Amino acid sequence: MRIKLINPNTTSSMTDLIGAAARAVAAERTEIITTTSRSGPASIEGHFDEAMSVIGLVDEILEGPPADAYVIACFGDPGLLAARELTDAPVFGIAEAAMHAATFVSTGFSVVTTLERTRIITEHLVRSYGMEHHCRRVRATDVPVLELENPKSNARATILAECEQALLEDQSSAIVLGCAGMADLALYLEDRLQVPVIDGVAAAVKFAEAIVGMGLKTSKRGDLALPLPKIYRGKLSGYGSGTGPVTPPAVLKAS
Repeated sequence: MRIKLINPNTTSSMTDLIGAAARAVAAERTEIITTTSRSGPASIEGHFDEAMSVIGLVDEILEGPPADAYVIACFGDPGLLAARELTDAPVFGIAEAAMHAATFVSTGFSVVTTLERTRIITEHLVRSYGMEHHCRRVRATDVPVLELENPKSNARATILAECEQALLEDQSSAIVLGCAGMADLALYLEDRLQVPVIDGVAAAVKFAEAIVGMGLKTSKRGDLALPLPKIYRGKLSGYGSGTGPVTPPAVLKAS
């Protein structure tokens, strides 16, 4: 089984961290392919960043050998439904995967994320995914994404303190880490908090293995059918019908 893990930002060191988290939980015969977007922002911390990251994400799905499943390794799940239109292979967003995983091991969870503005975006996802009755609160640490890799930022201690407050004030029984860049903190936090701590990268990889193992593919009926043939202009002219990688009615088949 081949799972392609896409970092939709352009910071390769974060891709390395995400890849390590994925391989730590993947089954022995699962091949994890990691890729860093070649266009877009260095970190994704807002609606504009998400929008600008989608073309790079699309390119990573359309180019190169097809995979059995794809994981979008950003907690905003940017371009998730667009990606599902492009392929019949299952596509997983790490926020959706993490929230579902948390419901299997707790009756209520808190999400601990980075900036205040991303807290608001995550709250939108909670509602979109129907998780209002499970998610007790989304909490921001005001640690910028790229500072997660900086040992001088004290990010680890800040995130731990916010998780402790979540357990105390929200009465949650699990923590969801609200950033792919926190993937390496799950075991550290779980050991200190003594509750389940869910990293969306790991959750998405295990869900991908399960769904592919069941032989399920993305439905091509209704809104997840291949994009309609039409002309694209300007900088996106290469994505129009018959002129670029998106050429209906072909479907990018899982490997």
